[in-house]
Amino acid sequence: MWDFDRNAGLPLWRPQGATPSAVLLFSTRQGGVSRAPYDALNLGRSTGDDPAAVAENRARVLQRAGFGPAALATAGQCHGTRVTEVLAPGHHPECDALVTRVPGVALAVTTADCMSLLYCAPGVVAAVHSGWRGTADGMPLATLEVVCRLAGCAPDAVQVAIGPAIRGCCYEVGDEVASRFPAEAVRAAAGRPKLDLPTAAERMLRTAGVRAESLSDTGACTSCEPALYFSHRRDHGQTGRHWGLAALRP
Repeated sequence: MWDFDRNAGLPLWRPQGATPSAVLLFSTRQGGVSRAPYDALNLGRSTGDDPAAVAENRARVLQRAGFGPAALATAGQCHGTRVTEVLAPGHHPECDALVTRVPGVALAVTTADCMSLLYCAPGVVAAVHSGWRGTADGMPLATLEVVCRLAGCAPDAVQVAIGPAIRGCCYEVGDEVASRFPAEAVRAAAGRPKLDLPTAAERMLRTAGVRAESLSDTGACTSCEPALYFSHRRDHGQTGRHWGLAALRP
């Protein structure tokens, strides 16, 4: 389960209870310095925002997580299924998932409707960007396989969290996209079908052996709550980015 410190100056989603070995969090759009339409906690550099504002926003989140800017590792995010093992901070192009066994490296993926997933296993964490293409192509499973290999564990020892994302209440897709997902993840609608990526990811992971009690979901829809979340679709592309962040404590 996850707690949302809604009244904090920099609201974050964090796991309920102690996580002694890892830092896991999802950000919102609140608590930063960016101006509209990226207001306020835009963490994405691939936007039209002032780079100095993005740097300040990133520093604020990292500080709350207990790290400095030099600890950050980011992914290029190309809507694929490549998982990169991270040995040191820095930018890692042409991948959508980062996994590490190195304490003190803060893995971050950016989203503004796409699903972010955080994995935690003995001695291993991962941060994943998974939109509809990545999810349809098996990104949740590709990351699970790497996490299990590096941790030397079975899927039932892995915990996975799902962050804020556009949900089945709002995510209209075409029939060709809907056809790539199980029926449980697609909602019939008067117009186009609606897709629920978290349901698709949970189904994949449960089938692969992740325990139901090891799967957690913030339940937040980015499109439904404009005061709290950026949404690429709702805001017609003129918007900021959130983070899903995972790190092993130093």
